[in-house]
Amino acid sequence: MIRSTMRCLAIICLALCMPIAMAELSLPRASAVPGGVVMVDIEGDSTEAPFVSFEGDAVMVLPRERGWVALVGIPLSRSPGPAAIQIRRGASTLTRGFTIEGKQYRTQALKVAPKHVDLSPEDTARVEREQPHLRAMYGTFTAQIPESLRFIPPVKGPRSSSFGLRRVFNNQPRNPHSGMDIAAPVGTHVVAPAPGTVIDTGDYFFNGGTVIVDHGRGLVTMYCHLSRIDAKVGQKVAAGDKLGEVGATGRVTGPHLHWGVALNRAFVDPALFLESANASPAPGAR
Repeated sequence: MIRSTMRCLAIICLALCMPIAMAELSLPRASAVPGGVVMVDIEGDSTEAPFVSFEGDAVMVLPRERGWVALVGIPLSRSPGPAAIQIRRGASTLTRGFTIEGKQYRTQALKVAPKHVDLSPEDTARVEREQPHLRAMYGTFTAQIPESLRFIPPVKGPRSSSFGLRRVFNNQPRNPHSGMDIAAPVGTHVVAPAPGTVIDTGDYFFNGGTVIVDHGRGLVTMYCHLSRIDAKVGQKVAAGDKLGEVGATGRVTGPHLHWGVALNRAFVDPALFLESANASPAPGAR
């Protein structure tokens, strides 16, 4: 396992160190809080990317007109306070510090079917089988630079709950809500918010019908509770391409899309990547 991990890191490092020529991308909005994205400028030769990591996970590094910028996803579970990225160039490693500010997220109490809170032994075993696979999907890191870091909404509709909510299911506290919920009728089309590659589809206990898309360099998006899945693993998608349809599968209280955005394995606020708060899906989506 250790050898495999080191081999993967070496491949990532080599890929990131290859010369890159491209126009600068429009970056997401910065928010130095748990569940936010921090941008750290890195000086240096713009033809050779450094390898950057944050608390053990590889970080997206993009070329700028002068030097580089690291896009760091901050986990919701991360405590406010000092933090740092590690910057590796050849045999030398530098540390660049920044500060994570505090943010108070709201609490929401929900009533769901008891079977989704007090799991049977069979359901517990299923969740334990599914979670390692899903964590591996969220942690996907490919060398391809994202074609866009500004997203269109994957579905048109009101946000039924906000990212970061501290959720209480049937009076039992659970982990904070790690995505954006968008309410829409069953059958409403769910579209890709930006170009990427479908890396996983399936039916999972909590997530229900699910599609996961890799956009490159540690940026991964997830679409849950689908009633229908149209995307295929390995499929290249463009912004606006249909992935599936809204449903009420998995642990839900009604039909909606749960949309998750992971950056260097940390789920961050999808709103930071939206072009505007009122943006609509591409023409043809409903």
